[in-house]
Amino acid sequence: MPDPASLQPWLLIVLYVATIALVWRRSVFYRRFVMILMGILCLIWWGLSAQLPPVVGWVFVALQVLTASHFVRLVHARLRSVPYRALLTIPAHWFAASTVLALPFAVAAALGYPTPLFVVAYLIGGFGVYQSLSATPEVIDLDLDRRDRGPLAPLVIEPARDPDLHGRRFAPEPERLRVVQITDPHLGPFMSPAQLAAICQRAVDTDPDLVLITGDLLTMESHGAVKAIAAAFAPLKQLEGRVFACHGNHDHEDPASVREGLERAGVRLLVDEWARVETRVGPVDVIGSDYHWTHRDEKTAALFTNRPDDGTPRILLLHNPGHIGHVPEGAVDLVLAGHTHGGHVGLLSLGSAWTVVRGFTSIPDHGLWARGAERLYVHRGTGHYGFPIRLGVPREESVLQVRFLDR
Repeated sequence: MPDPASLQPWLLIVLYVATIALVWRRSVFYRRFVMILMGILCLIWWGLSAQLPPVVGWVFVALQVLTASHFVRLVHARLRSVPYRALLTIPAHWFAASTVLALPFAVAAALGYPTPLFVVAYLIGGFGVYQSLSATPEVIDLDLDRRDRGPLAPLVIEPARDPDLHGRRFAPEPERLRVVQITDPHLGPFMSPAQLAAICQRAVDTDPDLVLITGDLLTMESHGAVKAIAAAFAPLKQLEGRVFACHGNHDHEDPASVREGLERAGVRLLVDEWARVETRVGPVDVIGSDYHWTHRDEKTAALFTNRPDDGTPRILLLHNPGHIGHVPEGAVDLVLAGHTHGGHVGLLSLGSAWTVVRGFTSIPDHGLWARGAERLYVHRGTGHYGFPIRLGVPREESVLQVRFLDR
């Protein structure tokens, strides 16, 4: 009688073929993504399998089935319940991300150097799930002096303060504009409408002058979810007239739902538009740039045509910080951006500023940057999307205390 463990590779092959067949109805991009990722997971199992006790091999197969089920059910994507996410979605994300992290150990084992240290990848993945689900409140002081700092480069700012945002208000500073930025909430696997509503209520509790939303409300699970979007941002209706948003790239997958959901919550969506707001520090211009896929130079320049500087501070909502090069130099005081999720994977939790984005691209990834006299603040993200988990780059829930020194 054959060893039951010898059936494991055949079961994974059957599972792979069945998964691809079942997701074939969705887009070409999606089925290619599933083919590649599921293939990588199978190859990593093959590399590790020689050192796995049979029972661990069966656990791996079971988790692969769970992950395949997650991808198949995304063919008809929709927002899921908390129990569903806890029992299927989040474990699938943890397993997929952790297995990818185990790749070096699989290669070593395939070359004849097996090590039980591969379990470290799954422990690290568990920490990543924790970081993906939690955030520490912060207050960040930004003193904008409009001094020419030369080419785009990161700036060092004072460490963030923790004012117990979750439990009480903290005293306003008369010369500082209090801004709460929400970006990349990505309603879906790691962000339910109830979670985002709680974040919005905590923002309201800080009594901000402005709440500025810099895009990417959606995942594939939240397309068409107008009621969920409206419910998620409903607490901000208490600040009507002080809440503005711009589009992110994922919002263009279903812009009608984004617009209607935000309107129901009293949020004004700025699509290449300006709004002048009276605040405790005086008038402030809030400018919302649409997410442009083509002709960015012309479209962004047009946003500032016939807009002479009258001394009013200007804040630009620009989803992708990599697009700052398309903004005319000196046109604004502060740019607020998101998109990068703070770099998503990096060493911030260990005290280093390094992230994958900073290491391999020139895109600003997190924190305060300067380009000439302008300042760019890149938020680490209210949620995330893309790589299944955050790792070493925690979510951000902050209040920006902005002082315009030369205005």
